[in-house]
Formats: sequence, structure tokens, C-alpha cells
Amino acid sequence: MSDNNLHIAVIGSGGGAMAAALKATERGATVTLIERGTIGGTCVNIGCVPSKILIRSAHIAHLRRESPFDGGLSHHVPEVNRPALLAQQQARVEELRDSKYESILDDNAAITVLKGEARFLDHRTIKVTLNDGGEQEVHFDKAFIGTGARPAEPPITGLAETPYLTSTTALELSHIPERLIVIGASVVALELSQAFARLGSKVTILARSRMLSQEDPAVGEAVEAAFRREGIDVLKQTWASEISHDDRLFTVRINAGTLQAEQLLVATGRTPNTENLNLDAIGVATERGAIRIDQQMQTTVPGIYAAGDCTDQPQFVYVAAAGGSRAAINMTGGDVSLDLSAMPAVIFTDPQVATVGLTEAEAEKQGFAVETRTLDLENVPRALVNFDTQGFIKMVAERESGRLLGVQAVTGEAGELIQTAVMAIRAGMTVQTIGDELFPYLTMVEGLKLCAQTFTKDVKQLSCCAG
Repeated sequence: MSDNNLHIAVIGSGGGAMAAALKATERGATVTLIERGTIGGTCVNIGCVPSKILIRSAHIAHLRRESPFDGGLSHHVPEVNRPALLAQQQARVEELRDSKYESILDDNAAITVLKGEARFLDHRTIKVTLNDGGEQEVHFDKAFIGTGARPAEPPITGLAETPYLTSTTALELSHIPERLIVIGASVVALELSQAFARLGSKVTILARSRMLSQEDPAVGEAVEAAFRREGIDVLKQTWASEISHDDRLFTVRINAGTLQAEQLLVATGRTPNTENLNLDAIGVATERGAIRIDQQMQTTVPGIYAAGDCTDQPQFVYVAAAGGSRAAINMTGGDVSLDLSAMPAVIFTDPQVATVGLTEAEAEKQGFAVETRTLDLENVPRALVNFDTQGFIKMVAERESGRLLGVQAVTGEAGELIQTAVMAIRAGMTVQTIGDELFPYLTMVEGLKLCAQTFTKDVKQLSCCAG
């Protein structure tokens, strides 16, 4: 436990900042939390929560229109009342913001909240330009930066002069556009593309290289195939050179011609919110705006820590929260680190994409001699009874020992099975031990067992629930 006279300044109020503030007070410190905007940060307000609500409503609309059981169940084109869906979405956002952020801060006597813009004056002082007027200096013993990130604006001629959509404003749209062009082919772009297509938009995706270019190529190919089946246009090796808007339509000039649509969504990455903190002046190193931190979450200035999307960490809210909690422990006398060697990632397309550990290419680059197996979902009983066998599960193992190094899954509910793979990697399990484990029958996670068994068996020759 820390010295209870320790005073910590926390900049931000999202997942990382809240975790840091709460853990610090648990360990006896007092906290001044500084937030310039809405309490709760990206995830609850404009990211994870509203996007997953949109994606879920689009999934329901899709199933009402089309499902594998249409031969025996009636189907119809649903009427989409976007204002009603938006109201439902925002009500849940407000509910979670209150219960998980605002009420918790209000009830914690050790945390003082200041609403305003923070700027470091030196290694122990922050000036806050208050939203209600005036300024206030905050003197601290340690500080934590959790200011998150915002959608990036790519340098495309004319883009800045148009009312294009970002992930934030797309989630706030009160109508579904007839035609939507999406620039970007990574996580956010693909999740929102499919959601809007399922709610009625004619969507065209512009991918500079290929879909999900940071993943194993088979992952992007599987998602692309699923999107094409749903009528989403995917243009690979395509980039926008100029964009204009005439108060009615966007015109996008690409390397293969010209496209037009009522709305344009730009989802090409995120920019850390660090430019107003005066970090250079106090010696906090950044790279393209992202704060450099060590394994203990400390910046290049002793006593100043950071985590989350404003740093060089992977941009996931659970990474931010884990980093914030560990930073607080270290700020209050502890010594812990954040191990990201088995970090799960989920993309909420349909089918979902879930990964952990190393891809085949990454493992080979690190010097591993590897053996891999890919299991098509036609071999997974749960997928068969769902009449939904698009996708696969791939395992990467060390050749000599059989130790599991990574898993890539493109399946329905892939996000629900990946944590089992995380725990297997953490435990140093081999594909042999995974294949020998008990998995509940008729679950998607059983696909991990079956994929592991393919290293030594032909699963097509096994009975449906054979061990």
C-alpha cells in the first residue's frame, strides 16, 4: 500500500484513466481527475458500446431478411426506424456512463473532478483551463495520462472541406444513407460497413491494399467473401485522390475512376490526443503523437505514467484499463508490468474475427520453426447445426514441442471462443494437451479442440463427439 499523502493527477476519464484513478485511491492516494469533455471517454460514449448496439441491431435486421432457415421460417424485409434505434442506443450509453463512470466518481471522496483542458507546466504542475472559465493549477506527486485518441483525417485533397463521417458521427446518424462509401479496410471500417449495409445502405469499401491487411491473409479473404455475399462492394488496391461535396452528393476520385454517394465514412486509423498537453516541453517523448511508455507504464519522465490509446500500446479498452491499473500500482510504490504476449483481439463483423498470439508469418519472423493447421467450419458440429459454416480456425504451434503460439478464428461468435485460446497460450499448453481436453459438445469453442486434433488425426474420421 502507498503513502496515503500521495496526490496523483489523472488526465482523462476513459477506461485507462478510470482504472488508474480507482486503483490509486484503493491504495491510499488522493486523485484529481481532469476531463475536458464528456466523462467516460471513447468506449462508452462514442466507441465500443454504441457501435456494438448498432452492429447487433443490424444483425437482427439481417436475420429477419435472410437466414439459413428461410425454407421453414417466414422472412421479410424489415422497416428500419433509425431515429428509434438511435434513441435506444443513446439511452443505453447514458445509462452505462452514469452507472460505470459518473456515479462512481461522485461516490468516491478521494477523487476530485475538474472539467477543463490540462497542460503541463513542469514535472509536478498542471494548469487546467476550466470549461466554466478561469484557470486552476494542480500540483501533483505523480501523474497519469489517459487522454485517448480521435479519428484520423488522411491527407486527401478536398476532404477537410467536406462534411464526411467519422466513426463518431456515423454512430450519431439519424438516418440510413442510400449509398455509403467507406475509406478504410480495418476494424472500424469493416464493422460499420457491414452494419450500415445490413440496415439498408449500398456500401462500397475502398481498401488501399487488402481487407484487414495486418492480419493473416486468409482472415481478410474470408471476411471479404462474406461481405461480397451480402452485396457489399470491396475495391482492393484502391485509394482516393480527391474528394468534393455539392451539398447533396460526395464525389470521390479514385485511381480507377469516380464514385458518388450520399455519405462518406473515413475510418483510416486514430490520432492520439496529446498535442495540447505540452509534453515536449517537459521531456515526455512521443512518436507521431503517441506517448512512449515502458513495461511499467512510465513515460520518459520519472513519475509521469500513461496508458491506452494515447500511447504506443494496442488500441483496445481492456488494454487501456489493464495499463491504467498497473500504472496506479507502480505510482503508489508497486512494481508490476503489463504482459501483452497473449492479447486477444476481436472484430465484430459477421462472421467475427478473433485472434491471439502469433500468426504464422510473425512466428517465423521471430525464428520459430512452426507447424500450422486450418480447420474449416464444415468440421465443427456447432457450425453444422447452425447451417453457417463460413470461416475457419487456424492454429500456429512450435513444431518440436507442439506449444501453441497463436490462433486466428473467423467464425460466428469467434469472440466467445478466443479467451480459451488465450488461457492455453498463457499456460504453455501444447496442441496435444488441448486436443485431449474436455470441451462441451455443440459449442463453437469445441472447434479449438478439433483444430488441435488435426495435428495428429483426420477429424473427418472421428465420431461427432469423439475425444
